[in-house]
Amino acid sequence: MATYDDPRILRAVAHPTRNRILSELSAAGSLRAADIARLLDVPANQASFHLRQLAKYGLVEEAPDEARDRRDRVWRLADEEGISFRTGEMLDRPGGRAAYAVFQRSAVAWGHHLVDRALAPGGDRAKSVSEHAVRLTVEESFELMLEINDVVEQWRRRTQGPGASGVADDGRRTYSVYQLIQPMPDGRPADGADDDNNNEHDDEGDD
Repeated sequence: MATYDDPRILRAVAHPTRNRILSELSAAGSLRAADIARLLDVPANQASFHLRQLAKYGLVEEAPDEARDRRDRVWRLADEEGISFRTGEMLDRPGGRAAYAVFQRSAVAWGHHLVDRALAPGGDRAKSVSEHAVRLTVEESFELMLEINDVVEQWRRRTQGPGASGVADDGRRTYSVYQLIQPMPDGRPADGADDDNNNEHDDEGDD
């Protein structure tokens, strides 16, 4: 897996469209700009622009061995295992904290979007949501994360394929596997949920 500490690269992947392109390439293995345009519902020239920007930072590259001819441009991840960032080193570099703030806002917005869609009633039934509480040491939490990553990676490699139209011939489409492992927040539940429940009980007692 490629690892970076350059704030400019973090800003590049913080862009929602570019981040989605990286995800689609990870799932599919390789795609053309026209394929990405259909998947993201953006103009083909816009998809090409974002691919060139990602290529400028060495995140994607052309796959000439998969092209039909010299004019055909097929793209793939420069490192098929993905990318990661050395956050500590990057924050100490000029522009590092500002770049991380941009990335954080984008990541939080994307996380909210995924959860809102997953919990929305009706609609697409091809989704699942689960939350588990597990007692762990810090070391065990990293071990669990690696085990989950291994399972997801096995599935990614098993099902990877062009799927140029976004839905492969076997009915597959790109799924988001959103993973979060962290200690439970301290203090009361968010949004005062505990207070609301207590108020309901108090009202019943007054009748």
